[in-house]
Amino acid sequence: MSGFSGATAIVGIGATEFSKESGRSELQLACEAVTAAIADAGLRPSDVDGMVTFTAETSAEIHVARNVGIGDLSFFSRVPHGGGAACGTVAHAAAAIHAGLAEVVVCWRAFNERSGERYGLGQADRPMDTNADRAAYAWMTPFGLSTPAQWVGMFARRYMHEYGATSEDFGRISVIDRARAATNPKAHFFGRPITLEEHQASRWIAEPLHLLDCCQETDGGQALVVVSAERARDLPHVPALVVGAAQGSGHDQHMMTSYYRPSISGIPEMGLVGNQLWAQSGLGPSDMQAAVLYDHFTPFVLPQLEELGFCGRGEAADFIRDGHLELDGSLPLNTHGGQLGEAYLHGMNGIAEAVRLVRGTSVNQPGDVRNVVVTAGTGVPTSGLVLGAA
Repeated sequence: MSGFSGATAIVGIGATEFSKESGRSELQLACEAVTAAIADAGLRPSDVDGMVTFTAETSAEIHVARNVGIGDLSFFSRVPHGGGAACGTVAHAAAAIHAGLAEVVVCWRAFNERSGERYGLGQADRPMDTNADRAAYAWMTPFGLSTPAQWVGMFARRYMHEYGATSEDFGRISVIDRARAATNPKAHFFGRPITLEEHQASRWIAEPLHLLDCCQETDGGQALVVVSAERARDLPHVPALVVGAAQGSGHDQHMMTSYYRPSISGIPEMGLVGNQLWAQSGLGPSDMQAAVLYDHFTPFVLPQLEELGFCGRGEAADFIRDGHLELDGSLPLNTHGGQLGEAYLHGMNGIAEAVRLVRGTSVNQPGDVRNVVVTAGTGVPTSGLVLGAA
């Protein structure tokens, strides 16, 4: 176990409502979420001296700080690669505090992803530019691979071919998420569970992905507050210790289109993250009482279970069928409803749910949760956390 493990904690969480049309600017959403998280931590805006967000965030740190009442900042950073940044924001915050660069760090993400720029459109109708990412996509788009669903569809088809997984196996993730969302009043799909038959009957988006394999597009904001474990003891809520925090980019990594590797049926960058998490924390898969896994598309949940060591390669479908991800199973999954059921906030709402699990306040609390693993975006350079009880 490293000296970094357990040295910091998430002590505040705050969010706006999750909607399809917020009716306000992304800056206002960011400020609302940050203000709520600071208040939840029992702190004042003037206590904050560090801020971390995504490179994709449209609201600059200085604008959020000015509007919220945050004063001097001694640390600020941004994490790239879309949803892969989520847990990385906490990793940066924890590292900064551990290194003495800041004392109270806010991590946040806010966007109008439904009423504004819709990520699901992929490269379609985007203005041309000259950056390297756009050049890389140019090898895909002429062949009809323009949207995230199409990119994931390529992976999903190969995974099915190699391991015998079926569309129903992917659908079971959606059914689990929607069942959890159905009892979460803050979820967009509150009161609206689905059956596997309904999943199968939903329209094709990019075969083998059905509509109900694809996450929502959400307007909203989510923020977190990180402090030292010592300071956390004096604050109102049970702290969620950052027991492990890691980032990973695999060999020959692309953004959602890593098709040039010897195998495209795994996500080795998540294995890299998992290895770091277990090494830092001194824990392993059997020590986790819950998991919040990034579920922008259901097929990517299966290899996450494999890469993190919860089951062997190609065994995730059986692991799911055997009920391990249910609330009474060995690894309750996405108790908030995930991005398929609660909201798509680039994974930040999943970190907030992990904090609630450690606090014992989830609306779908599966008993005592000592340790929970959280992952960020898949198919891209990514990140992960292990949060634990003090």
